[in-house]
Amino acid sequence: MSLFRRTASSAAVVALLLSSVTIAPARAAEIVPSQQKPLTTSSWPGGGAVTVADGTDVFGDNLSGLSFESPGVLWAVKNGPGTLYRLVRDGALWRPDAIGGRAVNYRDGSGDPDAEGVVRTPDGLLVATERDGDDSGTSLAKILRFDPLSTAKSVNATAEWDLTDDLPAVDDNSGPEAISWIPDSFLTARGFRDQRTSTAYTPGSYPNHGTGLYFVGLEDNGMVYAYALNQSGGTFTRVASFAGGFATIMDLEFEPETGLLWSICDDTCHGRSATLSITSGKFTVSHTYARPAQLPDYNNEGFAIAPQSTCTAGRKQVLWADDGNDGGHALRAGTLPCNTPALPN
Repeated sequence: MSLFRRTASSAAVVALLLSSVTIAPARAAEIVPSQQKPLTTSSWPGGGAVTVADGTDVFGDNLSGLSFESPGVLWAVKNGPGTLYRLVRDGALWRPDAIGGRAVNYRDGSGDPDAEGVVRTPDGLLVATERDGDDSGTSLAKILRFDPLSTAKSVNATAEWDLTDDLPAVDDNSGPEAISWIPDSFLTARGFRDQRTSTAYTPGSYPNHGTGLYFVGLEDNGMVYAYALNQSGGTFTRVASFAGGFATIMDLEFEPETGLLWSICDDTCHGRSATLSITSGKFTVSHTYARPAQLPDYNNEGFAIAPQSTCTAGRKQVLWADDGNDGGHALRAGTLPCNTPALPN
């Protein structure tokens, strides 16, 4: 969510919004979050301790998505103005590299993309955006790709995909908030199904889409949309959609070691998170977790899990990005087991 905190909404309001959305027949059928069987919320599976992970007032408000590139490099995005950060370790903290914040632009160099989610992939850096800050009253759901090797202070997208007409109609501040990437090798091994064809997902059916699918979380309805993005930019195909576990969604994070897709909610859901796994060909919620005991109920909009190679004493670091910069800090760190246990619900 950009600039303003989301106000709490009742299930009735969410249902009313969803009922007003008209989806073209060619689109895959969707399951709204209210149709899922409620799950018991378990305690956070990692440690209860949470520590500050950035310097004081380094980022200010509006830090959103997070994504690890390597054990020592973390990417982050901020909206208002749209900014991309490459963060490096500084002892126990994370700080921007020597270039600092990079202003992001659309492919033609124009605009102020409202950057909400980011993921580092073999294709580059993919950023989910809700609108153009230069025309902030209009929804513009775009995925932008940036070159992670660029050292410019202002970077233009190398490709972009406009999802606005493929997604449900939402207001300007409730669009794509989260993005993750899952490799084809994992999806095919687990029997992921293509809802467009009602058959097993076949990567060869989507030429030039790279080596995986992009999973985009829509803030307005908590749904996740899986896309094959033509890497030349512009064209795409929706492969599937499914409920992310909550009425709203703030970030997505794929954990290769467990095969889990994490769905993150902010203070609207009191900082809860959900894990999804592939069952009978589709992602379904397997567990929901409370936030760690020492993590306040902040407006956390970003979440990232450190690579498995960083495991120490059976735990690895996780990070949250606080949109509100509460207490002058936007990053906080906790832990998860190196193999998240399958806790009963």
